[in-house]
Amino acid sequence: MQVDDFLAILGSDFYAGVPDSQLRPLCDTLLARYGAAGAHHQICANEGNATAAAAGYYLSTGRVPAVYLQNSGIGNIVNPVASLMNRRVYGIPCIFLVGWRGEPGVKDAPQHAFQGEVSYSLLHDLGMRTYIFYRDTTAAELKEILQDAAGELADGKQVALLIQKGALQGEKVSYHNGDTMQRETAIRILLQTAPAEDVFVATTGKASRELYEIREQMQQRHDHDFLLVGSMGHASSLAMEIARQRPECHIWCIDGDGAALMHMGAMAVLGTSGLGNITHVLINNGAHESVGGQPTVGHLIDFGRIAAGCGYRAVYKTSTETDMASAAREACTAAGPVFLEVRCAIGSRPDLGRPGGSLIEARQAFMSTLQKR
Repeated sequence: MQVDDFLAILGSDFYAGVPDSQLRPLCDTLLARYGAAGAHHQICANEGNATAAAAGYYLSTGRVPAVYLQNSGIGNIVNPVASLMNRRVYGIPCIFLVGWRGEPGVKDAPQHAFQGEVSYSLLHDLGMRTYIFYRDTTAAELKEILQDAAGELADGKQVALLIQKGALQGEKVSYHNGDTMQRETAIRILLQTAPAEDVFVATTGKASRELYEIREQMQQRHDHDFLLVGSMGHASSLAMEIARQRPECHIWCIDGDGAALMHMGAMAVLGTSGLGNITHVLINNGAHESVGGQPTVGHLIDFGRIAAGCGYRAVYKTSTETDMASAAREACTAAGPVFLEVRCAIGSRPDLGRPGGSLIEARQAFMSTLQKR
């Protein structure tokens, strides 16, 4: 279905969410119509924030909002749905538009397999009447779904549309910023600068994929790297605990602005940890690039001042290869926690691949590396 037709039938006047690759036609259209933040659309830091924003919209207007998310974000909506929106609490109606990654029978990355299997039951357990929006769902069928859902919404309940891959079509929008250094270049500089025995933890998305491929190009093993293929926003917490338990290792956490914003409180915990053996590298391109490039607020805020306020002992900000190499060298010997913000362009190689092999085997190899210290 064309996304313009979908939105016309849905009829909501407010949308909040976190961009998803399978919902890219929806995300791009909302951004083109309303911008990233305003009275009709808000890109949020995480899906729980989006749910709360939707509740605020309903309380102030009395109209039913819509929240969009990838199914990997269902976990983030559990608290505000169960303890704020639920009919037994404030009874706030809302339509959830959920991109169905890992749909059973559809090939997808391994981190989506289990999430895809349980998405319908999770939404059902949250008390939502859940409808599947298929690739061949017609306008008439969508109208029937919404007519059926109207009674639930009128009763202060929530409903969900679990949207198949390819079910929505629309024009793609290209995104750019004013930076020139590529993320892959920045990661390569880190690998070339850090001592060979150092350990890397990389966030969800293209940063992990690029780290993997650079190791391949440099003919290096992958057993010093842990790639968070899922769990967006949690790389720094995982890296922090490795650093605490293995003080003999220097840990480099490669993070992204969208991921850091999603669970920003982790910076406060890491910054005040006192751990001298960790460098938190925030690659900031101001975009949710792995799902389409829609903007974050990453380029609008001062991560360096936030990091300093959170207690990081050394803070660097770079946007050129020369400055990046210099800051990386200093980080190798600086007392941590160290924070290094790297301003990068949006974009990656069109032939960028994905990590190969078994994730269980990769975990075992990484643990073996740590245990040999």
